[in-house]
Amino acid sequence: MKKVLIIGATSAIAEETARLFAQRLASLYLVARNERRVAAIASDLGIRGATQVAYETLDVNDFASHAAMLDRATEALGKLDVVLIAHGTLDNQRACEESVDLTMRALSTNALSVIALCTQIAPRLSAQGSGTLAVISSVAGDRGKRSNYVYGSAKALVSTYLSGLRQRLYSAGVQVLTIKPGLVDTPMTASFPKGPLWSTPRRVAAGILRAIDKKRDVAYLPRAWGPAMWFIRLIPEKVFKRLEL
Repeated sequence: MKKVLIIGATSAIAEETARLFAQRLASLYLVARNERRVAAIASDLGIRGATQVAYETLDVNDFASHAAMLDRATEALGKLDVVLIAHGTLDNQRACEESVDLTMRALSTNALSVIALCTQIAPRLSAQGSGTLAVISSVAGDRGKRSNYVYGSAKALVSTYLSGLRQRLYSAGVQVLTIKPGLVDTPMTASFPKGPLWSTPRRVAAGILRAIDKKRDVAYLPRAWGPAMWFIRLIPEKVFKRLEL
């Protein structure tokens, strides 16, 4: 029976992942900003088979509150088998281009808060000598595009940080998993036109569990995004800068 902490538990992907863990009779500790929403999800997970469900609210940008939250989660669960960090915002690129405050806020929520959490989670898992730290990054971090380079740069920072952390924690027996979803139909992308490249939160959640089970380091979800992004990274900058992406 897994002991699972999910931060950003009200995101569509996190909720679907929690449901799959509940089917495995996991004990869950949910952390999110919206108390009413996370309480509803917690109640639903109990019906779906979770052995134990507790929750609390957190502003991830309040870095000073992270340690106490992790203490409460560890006490409630007994240990941390899996920590999934799934929070994030998809800020308006045009607005960020015109506002230092919006840009810094986007970088704080999507990158700095994640790194702050990982910095405190890492020694806890290392001391256990086991566990999985799974973090949702994005294919957007593989190369900057004019349409979302503020968001993409935050995800690039997260992915690079996790690569180094993975090396550091390998000898301690801790899995560090970088999750890179492509286009996913969620409330955050509700206004985007959809097409055949789009996936669902349920499909991505299933991929997350497979990646955890198989002890993978990086998971592009769906997997076709792996070779697609490999190709995009190969495009010379003098060509790439002319593309409408």
